[in-house]
Formats: sequence, structure tokens, C-alpha cells
Amino acid sequence: MTFEIERKFLLTSESWRVDAGPGTRLVQGYLTRDPERTVRVRASGGEAFLTIKGKTTGATRVEIELPLAAEQARLLLPLCLPPLIDKTRYEVMHQGKRWEIDVFAGDNAPLVVAELELSSEDEVFERPAWLGREVTDDPRYYNSRLAEDPYARWAAAET
Repeated sequence: MTFEIERKFLLTSESWRVDAGPGTRLVQGYLTRDPERTVRVRASGGEAFLTIKGKTTGATRVEIELPLAAEQARLLLPLCLPPLIDKTRYEVMHQGKRWEIDVFAGDNAPLVVAELELSSEDEVFERPAWLGREVTDDPRYYNSRLAEDPYARWAAAET
């Protein structure tokens, strides 16, 4: 069985961009956004994946990712629950760890989230200077929730 252990953070600045590789646009949709399980279709350039994720407990959840042909993704994305998530992903290496930074577009702009996959929930890592508040335990920042309740809708109410 495959598990994903991931921590998620907001950012305090744009200084991460200095070390970022080129961004990759991702379009993804959800065939189901049930809190117990999500089924996601993601397309990026010529690559595509079907991903099944279980309920998150702490920072851990079951994750199984299967490759799709680009044509399969093209046919499946319109079947996903609207709206689709549109974001650009950047990779930044910091102290031997690969951070994925997602810059969201559309109704989720100007949200920027940094994610770090770990081998255990208690794995120690050095926090980059640009890393802000941790949102791992806040379900509003799950991509499946952002598709249902976009950042622009609730972030303005918090400020």
C-alpha cells in the first residue's frame, strides 16, 4: 500500500522564486470529493494521472497514482465535478529537500502553498526563510476543497 505523508505551508514572501525551477501548469479535477476518499484526474503537458487518496489522518493518507494517456485525461476532465483546479507548480530544493510550490490561478488566486513530502510524520527538516504558517491540518487548503470552495470566496472574509 502506498502512503503520502505531506506537510503544507503558506508563504511569507516571493523569495523562493530565486531558487525555483521552471513552473509546470497543472489542471486537475475531481471525480469525487468525498471526505473519506478523493479521485483526481491531473493533466500536465503530455502527462496525466488518475490519483486515489484516502482520508487524511495527521499528515498521512493512502495515495495510489496511476498513469493515464493524455487522451484519457482529456476525456475524463469534463466528467469531473466543476470547477477544475488550475495552478502552476514550481520545485525548489532547500537543504536536500524538494519543496513543491503551487501558485493557484482563477478563483484560487492569489493563493500560494508550499508542500513537502516526508518519509515519516516526525521527520525533521529545515524551514526555508520564506515558509510561513503551517496549514497541514486545515482542510480548506486541500485541493479537493479548493475546487469546491475557492480561496477567493473565503480568504477575503478573513482579512
